[in-house]
Amino acid sequence: MTGLIVDDNAIARSILSQLAKQVNGLTIVGEYSNAMDAYNHLQQQEVDLLFLDIEMPEMTGLELTRNLVGQNLVIVFTTSKKEYALEAFELNIADYLLKPVTPARFIQAIAKAKSIVDSKRENVHYENDEFLFIRDTTIIRRLRFEDILYAEAMGDYVKFYTAQKMFAIHGKLKTAEERLPSTQFIRIHRSYIVSVNKIDTLQDGGVTIGDKFLPVADAYRKSLNARMNVF
Repeated sequence: MTGLIVDDNAIARSILSQLAKQVNGLTIVGEYSNAMDAYNHLQQQEVDLLFLDIEMPEMTGLELTRNLVGQNLVIVFTTSKKEYALEAFELNIADYLLKPVTPARFIQAIAKAKSIVDSKRENVHYENDEFLFIRDTTIIRRLRFEDILYAEAMGDYVKFYTAQKMFAIHGKLKTAEERLPSTQFIRIHRSYIVSVNKIDTLQDGGVTIGDKFLPVADAYRKSLNARMNVF
């Protein structure tokens, strides 16, 4: 797992960093003294786990968490105050560590976080080059690449659309993009990946697949035109 430490107290950051170094499989990729710098980091680089202080100047840990809705990461609060616990758990965090954080308590939090991260990674996985398996409620279902029309990001979920049905799984569109073959699929927007073979028309502002219009963002237009051999 990769993680960030966000705390305006340098000593607290150092303690968490030292504890993290003793855990196999956990790599801290950044440490920040304020929530805004952490937010900017997360817009550019995804991590699995966020160790987050609550009481910080300018933006609190609770405020940052609310601004990260839709991000596929696990949050562990680290604070010296007990009174935020109820509000914190209402934000669906993994754990709430009271300072000073002990090694034993830290390991417990890591175990909880790892179980959540692992369960998210299991929601979608490869099988050969022709299909993937998705978790459809309590069923693991095979979904053929050739049946997928497009994929759409929707909050903490990715929706896969076929001609017959839509399947929603917990995860991020970036993960779906990495697992769908680039020979068949292309990203056209921060919220959409489409099957190139299923595109019916390419027009100003978007593409159509059947009767569905999907927007094309300017950042992806050049690569789409090249892929469609538009001249």
